[in-house]
Amino acid sequence: MTDLSHLANLVEQLPDAKVLCIGDVMLDRFVYGSVTRISPEAPIPIIRVERESAMLGGAGNVTRNATALGAAVRFLSLVGDDLPGREVMEYVAGDKGVEPYIQIERNRPTTIKTRYIAGGQQLLRSDNETTAPLAKATISNLSALAGQLAPDVNAIILSDYGKGVLHSDVVIATITAARKAGKPVIVDPKGTDYSIYRGATVVTPNRAEAQAATGITIHSDEDAIAAATKIITECGIENVLLTRSQDGMTLVTNKGEAIHLPTEAREVFDVSGAGDTVVACLASAIAAGAALSDAARIANVAAGIVVGKIGTAVVYPDELISALHHHDLMIGEAKLMPLDRMVDRVERWRRKGYKVGFTNGCFDLLHPGHLSLLQQARSNCDRLIVGLNSDASVKRLKGETRPVQSEAARAAVLGSLETVSGVVIFGDDTPINLIKALKPEILVKGADYTIDKVVGADIVQGYGGKIVLANLADGFSTTSTIARINLGKD
Repeated sequence: MTDLSHLANLVEQLPDAKVLCIGDVMLDRFVYGSVTRISPEAPIPIIRVERESAMLGGAGNVTRNATALGAAVRFLSLVGDDLPGREVMEYVAGDKGVEPYIQIERNRPTTIKTRYIAGGQQLLRSDNETTAPLAKATISNLSALAGQLAPDVNAIILSDYGKGVLHSDVVIATITAARKAGKPVIVDPKGTDYSIYRGATVVTPNRAEAQAATGITIHSDEDAIAAATKIITECGIENVLLTRSQDGMTLVTNKGEAIHLPTEAREVFDVSGAGDTVVACLASAIAAGAALSDAARIANVAAGIVVGKIGTAVVYPDELISALHHHDLMIGEAKLMPLDRMVDRVERWRRKGYKVGFTNGCFDLLHPGHLSLLQQARSNCDRLIVGLNSDASVKRLKGETRPVQSEAARAAVLGSLETVSGVVIFGDDTPINLIKALKPEILVKGADYTIDKVVGADIVQGYGGKIVLANLADGFSTTSTIARINLGKD
């Protein structure tokens, strides 16, 4: 589990992102209604239409997601010389965060996807489109514009829906210009031959797309890594972020690193456009200066938000920040467990070769002195467990006015810290029973103790463990903090 609080700061930097999005724009229409009977003509539901709406889809939805996050977007795409094309142009012009470079090709219909929805569920989707090749002049024009626009942004998105805009010539021109200018290229791919994206920084296939492209059936983390690795090695892609629906995401790099991100969705209503949200968020975060792994984590949280909405929706920064803070609270709760379960977790850690550390305290009103102690403790081990005095124990040790924070609140705050791997609440005056059960390799206390005064030191040293006395940060204590607060009330 990972502390995601620092990601909220990265989200606040998204308005600094400048992104170029190139791809297939389309018009998404939504027809909403209710179903009360089955047709007498065929065994199909009859939808009574109640309202209709339309919005940008495909690469247009990518731009909507990027601008909703605060990014400035240059948008290169193509429409037909028809009424839906003009409607698309109006929607693009209405987004103040977009600088449009929309091309028009005569005798080519603008792509329209119409979804019929009743009771929160899609009943049917109809597509009006063509996948015929673009005119040579159009391909040449798109390639030239891509090359001109690429150097002036922080990241480039290729949103490929297979409708013609991302012809191989356009892709090559874009990636060539991007690599020359040192700009990352993020690809939402289409088809089964990812070698056309050779040189891209990252591709973001979903499970079905990755299976089709590699021939590897993806059931497990290992399968996901194998498929991503095949794409990297055979297609010349630097990194792969594989989206796996209910199994979350897997990020694999060309250095052989793999990160599995669990799903963040709490309730799924509609997965339409979730891939657009992922690529927009990933690219915007990278453009704002985030590392790829952090950008992937932000995109994973964004995907969990957008599937809880109806239609091709977008995610806003305040939603991301709220979700990240909620995630930290959930992590804090997940790290808290009774001693018997913590013993099981410690055994699993040891089987992986991790060194386990332990420290304890009341941790009432967490302050910089606490943080320094925990950071020093974690620097001496791979996993750090904190024994937390219960409310009753604190009251016996500190007096009737303590603790200020309940044991649940103190545990949640401790658990939200990246330095802390687990929290166990104990009601005794000393943590001796926890130390005997957990058998930590490292036992940490403040330097105001001597080793002979550290509870459990003889036990830990008896089986070859180490005692660490952490340096104390001067001028910080919970007691003095409370005294200053009370003084201010007088």
